[in-house]
Amino acid sequence: MTAPRQLFVTTALPYANGNFHIGHIMEYIQADIWVRFQRMQGNAVNFVGADDTHGAPIMIAAEKAGKTPQQFVADIAAGRKQYLDGFHISFDNWHSTDAPENHELARQIYCDLRDRADGSLIETKTIEQFFDPEKNMFLPDRYIKGECPKCHSKDQYGDNCENCGAVYAPTDLINPFSTLSGARPELKNSEHFFFKLSDPRCVEFLEKWTQDGKLQPEVANKVKEWFSVRTNPDGSTSEGLGDWDISRDAPYFGVEIPDAPGKYFYVWLDAPVGYLASLKNLLDKRSVIDPQSPSYEAYMANLNLEQYHFIGKDIVTFHTLFWPAMLHFSGRKAPTNIFVHGFLTVNNGEKMSKSRGTGLDPLKYLSLGMNPEWLRYYLAAKLSARNEDIDFNADDFMARVNSDLVGKYINIASRAAGFLAKKFDHKLGAISDDGRQLISLISSQKESMAELYETRDFGKVLRETMLLADRVNVYVDANKPWELAKKEGMEARLHDVCTVCIEAFRLLTIYLKPVLPQLAAGVEQFLKTAPFTIQDAATQLGAGHGIGDYVHLMQRVDSKQLDALFEVINMPLAVELIASIAIKSGVKAAPEAASDAKSEIITIDDFAKIDLRIAKIVNCEAVEGSTKLLRLTLDVGEVDDAGQAKTRNVFSGVASSYAPADLIGKHTVMVANLAPRKMKFGMSDGMVLAASAADEKAQPGIYVLEPMVGALPGMRVK
Repeated sequence: MTAPRQLFVTTALPYANGNFHIGHIMEYIQADIWVRFQRMQGNAVNFVGADDTHGAPIMIAAEKAGKTPQQFVADIAAGRKQYLDGFHISFDNWHSTDAPENHELARQIYCDLRDRADGSLIETKTIEQFFDPEKNMFLPDRYIKGECPKCHSKDQYGDNCENCGAVYAPTDLINPFSTLSGARPELKNSEHFFFKLSDPRCVEFLEKWTQDGKLQPEVANKVKEWFSVRTNPDGSTSEGLGDWDISRDAPYFGVEIPDAPGKYFYVWLDAPVGYLASLKNLLDKRSVIDPQSPSYEAYMANLNLEQYHFIGKDIVTFHTLFWPAMLHFSGRKAPTNIFVHGFLTVNNGEKMSKSRGTGLDPLKYLSLGMNPEWLRYYLAAKLSARNEDIDFNADDFMARVNSDLVGKYINIASRAAGFLAKKFDHKLGAISDDGRQLISLISSQKESMAELYETRDFGKVLRETMLLADRVNVYVDANKPWELAKKEGMEARLHDVCTVCIEAFRLLTIYLKPVLPQLAAGVEQFLKTAPFTIQDAATQLGAGHGIGDYVHLMQRVDSKQLDALFEVINMPLAVELIASIAIKSGVKAAPEAASDAKSEIITIDDFAKIDLRIAKIVNCEAVEGSTKLLRLTLDVGEVDDAGQAKTRNVFSGVASSYAPADLIGKHTVMVANLAPRKMKFGMSDGMVLAASAADEKAQPGIYVLEPMVGALPGMRVK
């Protein structure tokens, strides 16, 4: 008998600056399905995750929240369990990159790279970068904005222009400013540490490792481009692999570099080390309970250990270049494979956006009483082994769940179980020739189903399973057990047909178990069996086996649930509500707001739909071609998917009362969930609240709302 495989499996570490979003849940479900399949095969799996806790965005977010970084990330971590348990995601351990294990391992790996006998792969270089004199810190590129040097678009990030696509250095920006303080940054020199990825040893290893067939073809082809001369969006060229800046200057929340006071590892160096740290934490805890269990060192030294990472396509660079090179040249084993998936869109490719009603909030899904296994099934039906985007379509979701899971699969058991209970004392019978042929057909798919699971082609697994369910339903419709039950002398045939249905239902459940673990557990209880393995598909329960009372295993999706899931504040109504609230309190949302004081009474539920947030005006400028508008750049305490701080662009009709310089650095209140509005001057993403008299001619003047001292960007007004 073949020894069980030893598998170490992880998902990408979520940045600890916010709750899980549906993209996280999709990735965890994909990995969880694969892990559950491996366990059904009898393989030994350690499946771990962790929060990615370090970096400037965490430090800044914690400061805004009035917390230490450690407390900030601990509060985020405390909310993880409800998501993981809610969607039946079976991590063996969830840890943190700020844990002692990660600090220790990150430093070890760095020292091993630095102290190689055949020549260090770490070197220092003096670089020039922007420094915020008010925050007293060097600024990452994404915390610097200014005017694009190519197309002269305003409010562009320090590394690329979102308007024309140009790539440049932050020092190329015109009129740069810090998104943290609004101050003009200064250029200063600093010594940084670099991992010499351009070293011929690294290039040779990575060219072989990335092109030896382990990566998905589309991923390998993309990675291959990075080894040769390529043209950038701005027309410049980049030649081969460049050295990787792995250090950041204090103040910084992270792992301090050995023998370099005031220098910290760039978050992307210690983040993937978190995979190993979480595993070490798990194995150390096990060794306390069972001294015979392998230590971390012994486990990692196993030559047969397989290491797999499930990640999104946006972080391929770090996982296919930096991470394997770090491991290999520090004397550790490189990953066996990196499994890359695409993004999740909603309703025919529309990007996720809560304000547009295209966001899918995992906790809201659960709070509405929606079955988590509906989502597991639907996402699995869309997933393949390829790095492709998948789309969540509400109508398709309801049709697949109701038709496939309930109409085809669950229906098989519900049509047979009652007869077995009432007429045959819950006992299965013998199976005749036609039934044996059907059971044999389903059972014969065991190896092909296993291969599809192994290669992560989950969509095909489910398609093939539903085709088999169709065959079973054809058999049921041909034999009509409900009619057999009414005919005298047909008891044996009824027993035969119902037994075939239950045996077929059990086989289909085995194939679905990695996707639907809770439902499968219910079936195991109903059929009075041990937990299913893949090998059980080669067996039958047999005549005389007793089953339990059937309890309906899954409800249909109700369209009202989907309506509620995607319900979003009606934006025209939101404007009316803001105006109504504003007039009652002497506040105006904008100069154009209604001046009729006789507004409709609203309820607290109406008010709760409006997301009012504290915002800091980090920049303000006049709008060419308009005498009324100012362009405000607002910090609302938000970060992007990469954990970088992001700002909002809002046009406000307050130019008659304020010069741009009057507003920079001030705090105000904005409507954060107002749908972005396309204007001829650009996109306005929100609304700033201001006060004015009902009769502006009699009492001219507009007054931007300003909260009291202590209010911080991102705080909710309620």
